Amino acid sequence: MNSPATLADAPAPSDLPSSFERLPLSPAMQVNLQRLGYLRMTAIQAASLPPALAGRDLIAQAKTGSGKTAAFALSLLTRLNPRRHAVQALVLCPTRELADQVAQEIRRLARGADNIKVLLLCGGSAMRPQISSLEHGAHVVVGTPGRIIDHLERASLDLRAVNTLVLDEADRMLDMGFFDDIAVVAQACPEERQTLLFSATFPEGIAALGRRFLRQPQRIELAERHEGGKIRQRFYEVADGQRLSAVSRLLDGYRPVSALAFCNTRNRCRELLQSLRAAGFVALALHGDMEQRERDQVLVQFANRSCSVLVATDVAARGLDIDQLEAVINVDVTPDPEVHLHRIGRTGRGERSGWALSLVGGKERGRARNIERAQGGEIEWCALGALPSGRGEPLLPPMVTLQILAGRKEKIRPGDVLGALTGEAGFDKEQIGKIRVAEFSTYVAVDRGIAAEALLRLSAGRIKGRQVKVALLSAAADAASPEQRAC
Repeated sequence: MNSPATLADAPAPSDLPSSFERLPLSPAMQVNLQRLGYLRMTAIQAASLPPALAGRDLIAQAKTGSGKTAAFALSLLTRLNPRRHAVQALVLCPTRELADQVAQEIRRLARGADNIKVLLLCGGSAMRPQISSLEHGAHVVVGTPGRIIDHLERASLDLRAVNTLVLDEADRMLDMGFFDDIAVVAQACPEERQTLLFSATFPEGIAALGRRFLRQPQRIELAERHEGGKIRQRFYEVADGQRLSAVSRLLDGYRPVSALAFCNTRNRCRELLQSLRAAGFVALALHGDMEQRERDQVLVQFANRSCSVLVATDVAARGLDIDQLEAVINVDVTPDPEVHLHRIGRTGRGERSGWALSLVGGKERGRARNIERAQGGEIEWCALGALPSGRGEPLLPPMVTLQILAGRKEKIRPGDVLGALTGEAGFDKEQIGKIRVAEFSTYVAVDRGIAAEALLRLSAGRIKGRQVKVALLSAAADAASPEQRAC
């Protein structure tokens, strides 16, 4: 492991295969990919999957939303022995939110394999249920460094059978001071393993990780970071006293279904949340003072389009990956142009386009010029007064989230919930949105127009033969009367 890393250049994009069918994957895996809509590989998948499937260690550049999860998940899944009930793959992530998203995606991709168990191990959840799950065996573990070390110290987690170690968003883990924790975890894995490191940037710490824990890794660095044509940026100059009301003006003018508003401080987040709610917007905030359960519920509602605006700092939004995001609003301009690029890259993903809207106070003009220089082109300045206003109709999210007080522990599956709503309850499949099954709760998005009725029918009906308690989450509470919010 300590031999110097050899960093090989990635093949040119034109030389890369584009179809998953050209990869050495099992027929069942290919069928599952087709079913999930995986038809053509993204750039990072095309560059990294062939060497990863061939057993090479990798250091790959990949931002959130580039398809990197499938890039390493397909590789680790092909190396699993389903009949061996031991942890054979470990994925380390910087935050619980990212780890949760990664675990969900691996479970979806694992449908093409036999009885693969994927276990999430993160802080913010009780240890005892995690220990119990480990005792029953798992093939893949996804978790945060601190919680993985907690289990290693308790001897509840055995990594001696690991053949694939993945370091996801390694630069963020280094920023959060996890180098020593990564070292502890890596040393608990067999030396003869494959290690896949994914990072949005390549600071010196990444090279140090490569030298210490990877064996002659191939380096994959794709020149294209964000497809600028899909993200249209506009900058608006505002006085500090007008900044909060300016956010409402932007939302009213552009009418995004989902918007992520970045603030530089927690205090600004709190002020903006109060301002937006007073103006009638369905808004939620994400910050470090929240309990993990609250954070999870906020992210569920934003991801399933039950919340119009999520207000967050850069730290709180780490690892946040939303596949449909119409706009990013920079309430404050960040002093770091690289952070600005990361913020606006949350929108305009895949085949979609998006808006990146920035409010610039008088003292932030220099920061805007730095962004302009970093991007190598003039930025577009617009006037708030030119935006349409007073449209009359409030900007409401299309969905509402119902929380069912039963989850994986009760063997609830998404199909059970969908069946209950489209069967006895009588709703159309098109009226049901994302269904997320957590350990003790299940969250289902339903069309705003049927929220109250869906709550009553689910509460009066049965799921898997038993009656369950159902409640509306807080962001959707305006859609129902107090007696309807918990049944």
